[in-house]
Amino acid sequence: MDKILQTIESVNSDINAVIWGAFGLLLLVGTGIIVTVLTKFFQVTHIGLWFKHTLGSLFNKDVIKHSKEKGSISPFQALCTALAATVGTGNIAGVAAAICIGGAGAVFWMWVAAFFGMMTNYAENVLGIYYRRKNENGEWSGGAMYYLADGLGRKKGMKYVGKILAVLFCIFAMLASFGIGSMGQVNKIVTNVAQAFDVSALSSIEVFTGVSLYNIILGALIMILTGLITLGGLKRIANVAEKIVPFMVVLYVLGSLAIIGINIESILPAFKAIFVNAFKPEAFVGGGIGAVVGKVITQGFKRGVFSNEAGLGSSVMVHSNSNIKEPVKQGMWGIFEVFADTMVVCTMTALVILTAGGLDGGVFNVLTGEVAAGYTDATLVAGAFNSVFSWGGIGGKFIAIAMFLFAFTTVLGWSHYGSKAWEYLFGAKTTYIFRIIHVCTVIFGAVLTSSLAWDISDTFNGLMMIPNLIGVLALSPLVVKITKNYVRRAKGGEDIEPMYNVDPKVQAQEAARKVEE
Repeated sequence: MDKILQTIESVNSDINAVIWGAFGLLLLVGTGIIVTVLTKFFQVTHIGLWFKHTLGSLFNKDVIKHSKEKGSISPFQALCTALAATVGTGNIAGVAAAICIGGAGAVFWMWVAAFFGMMTNYAENVLGIYYRRKNENGEWSGGAMYYLADGLGRKKGMKYVGKILAVLFCIFAMLASFGIGSMGQVNKIVTNVAQAFDVSALSSIEVFTGVSLYNIILGALIMILTGLITLGGLKRIANVAEKIVPFMVVLYVLGSLAIIGINIESILPAFKAIFVNAFKPEAFVGGGIGAVVGKVITQGFKRGVFSNEAGLGSSVMVHSNSNIKEPVKQGMWGIFEVFADTMVVCTMTALVILTAGGLDGGVFNVLTGEVAAGYTDATLVAGAFNSVFSWGGIGGKFIAIAMFLFAFTTVLGWSHYGSKAWEYLFGAKTTYIFRIIHVCTVIFGAVLTSSLAWDISDTFNGLMMIPNLIGVLALSPLVVKITKNYVRRAKGGEDIEPMYNVDPKVQAQEAARKVEE
């Protein structure tokens, strides 16, 4: 078993270095910058519009009520399911890993990636709704594979390129659902739960090197629970997500605010460290300042995309199941998704780590960039909470529960993503096969080492990202056209034909469909 894991680690490391090199990072951030510029900084210039149609509409019954349409869910359920998949271990352990490797400055680059990632996610969701179609079961299906094949593929000389990229995207999406959407998440659940709620009789029995019987039992229990929900399909996943996600996000933010409030004198120095170390990481030595800054930027971007998934083309697969018919409206939910995930939740985690215990102590020393002895990326946030809520280790237990909710809902969301990729390749009638396979991979997250599970997730993210962003870049002029069409109607009051779908038949059906939006 050890030799197999070593081989996997070696191969993955080689692939990871290529994907997350200069090309991958430039493609990721460059796409967001291009879409931002082409839409004239839509996330800023139309901030009132997208807040009104997202956060401001959460008490609108037409936004939150369940859809009666087969295979369709409400915009709020689509958001919750997407957030279920994005708000995961990346928001806790991912931020901690970025700070451990890249220092406080990595947080700044996470913000940069998120700012431009808002428009990448927006573009993905606009294209997802515009190119979606009904499958053989009469359910909506959308995603990067459809706008690659039917959008990019319709450009001159790009027919086969579009189809090949669509197939590659689906293959990578299924692999990613095993990494970021299964093994990586479960690994963090098991690590934190095993530490916070230790059962010595089980944890003392080592089955593999560094893997106890307790780890395997926890993995098996998570696998069973995952199967009970995901095998019921999207409706069941969405029903669970809309109940858990708002609760877990609010609870975590309140807990984080309590930690930050108690260490209020450390907030301004923490922000100073974030901005200063983003360009001048003095705490790190060796490799030259250029190489060190490069490491900080890379960690910020990698962990940022792991957290909010903007650029992967993943969440568009559930946003496309929304009963909404305006591509731009669902695109605005994509902007809010990245905002809530990174600008709110990830920032809370970063400030908890950087303020806990003061400037020159606690779990992370802001002045030297050193992690306190005995802590890793997987346990850093729990240690920060324990520094304030130390009685009975309640802080660590709180994070273990939060980690479980965050990571478990991510597993549920990614089960749907993987099944939609499978559907594109093998048909809607066989998606139950994928769901069964996905459930079985959960147990592997309990036996992999933390770093390997994380690195595999990074690699699959990158593989999935490349074909998707090629499609988004190629179709960005169309995104601008659809956006202008909506703004002219919604804000300008112009009587022009809406752009709902690329297919004339679906366009006509959508124009006739009565949906209160």
